[in-house]
Amino acid sequence: MRMVAATHERPRRLRVLIQGAEGPRRSRLVELLAQAGHEVAVRASDADVVLADGNAPGMAGAPVVTLGRAHTDHAGSLDRDATPEQIDAALRAVAAGLVVRSGAGFEGGFAEMREGAVRALLTPREIEVLEAIRQGLTNKMMAKRLEISPHTVKFHVESVFRKLGARSRADALARALELQRERIEL
Repeated sequence: MRMVAATHERPRRLRVLIQGAEGPRRSRLVELLAQAGHEVAVRASDADVVLADGNAPGMAGAPVVTLGRAHTDHAGSLDRDATPEQIDAALRAVAAGLVVRSGAGFEGGFAEMREGAVRALLTPREIEVLEAIRQGLTNKMMAKRLEISPHTVKFHVESVFRKLGARSRADALARALELQRERIEL
């Protein structure tokens, strides 16, 4: 049996075009890229990925990671105060063809949550069901609103209960709110 020695490749060096950042902010981003082992591209045609500070137009050929704005049409969207590690990970992820998002936490109802403990635990459909529970809908009403069968609603409700460790609808809501509060306080 032939053994192949494991080699640890260095992470790929990306060519990153910085867009929209000026002055000290641009200098900080250039420094961050250098520390991560990337180089700053001068032209869009030379870039593997674009790092945009705030609003940025879409660019043909190079995926865009925005800082501070949520763009669903861009491959990546991070908070303006994202850490260097988060920015590096997002750049590498979008260069590999993945989509990266971060955003605000609880803003008013489970259906509107973008990220957090509950969002990480439940599927998008389960969050819709949890929001419907919060609104006091019956399984039959949920089925009609979500355009699924009552049996499927029951399946999702049971899944929400199991994942949250709840025994009732009220318990599920209380546990989801507690998880969200813990996320906000961190």
